[in-house]
Amino acid sequence: MPSARAQEDQRLLSLLRQIHQETRGHYGAVKLWKEARDRKIPCGRHRVARLRRLGQLEAKRVRRFRVSVEHHQLPPPAPNLLEQQFAAPALNRIWVGDITLVSTRAGWLYVAVLLDLCSRRVIGWAMREKPDQHVTLEALAMAVRQRQRQPGLMHHSDRGAQYTCGAYQHQLTTLGITPSMSGKGNCYDNAVAESFFSTLKNELVHHQTYHSRDEARREIFSFIEGFYNRQRRHQSLGYLSPLEFERRRYGS
Repeated sequence: MPSARAQEDQRLLSLLRQIHQETRGHYGAVKLWKEARDRKIPCGRHRVARLRRLGQLEAKRVRRFRVSVEHHQLPPPAPNLLEQQFAAPALNRIWVGDITLVSTRAGWLYVAVLLDLCSRRVIGWAMREKPDQHVTLEALAMAVRQRQRQPGLMHHSDRGAQYTCGAYQHQLTTLGITPSMSGKGNCYDNAVAESFFSTLKNELVHHQTYHSRDEARREIFSFIEGFYNRQRRHQSLGYLSPLEFERRRYGS
């Protein structure tokens, strides 16, 4: 007959499997332990790590890649005002944006997002069949609807045509938002937005085969609004989700 310790391990492993499934299989040992602790499940960090290995509860990770497109004859980019200072003193002081593409059997789907640098929350997003200015303008419009802009709000992005184009820059000026752009060819200048897309692809996209763009849209929407903003723990936020971080610090 198994010892009391072994029986308790099996009970705890069953609970960890449940958490692993509910968090889409994305958490490593530390986040899994913190999630269990917040659910009032008594366990130690090293015990969780041991049982996670025993139960083969591996976090989903896939090699990251990024497809880039060269554009010519673009307006001059804005200066890099952010200078890799990836922290904001409060909400709505710095927004960071980026665009990526997702493969479906019906063709590419282009995804644009804006995140609040303070909370890492995705505050604006849009998805379209073409990588033109409309997808980034729609993401910006959503962010403006959802947030209260503060004087001196900075908008940081890379030098992609969707951000340097006249229509987008005009909209930033109209809204009183100060543009900032990464240095040429330096992905580290926009690391927070890049990191979000790495998370999206490693934890969702690379594990799916999308038969249509609408299917991809539904899954990405669910990931952003149902999991990433509300549930996914961020080490940079003290292992809180973006929404929980905002609630605790700002009551929003």
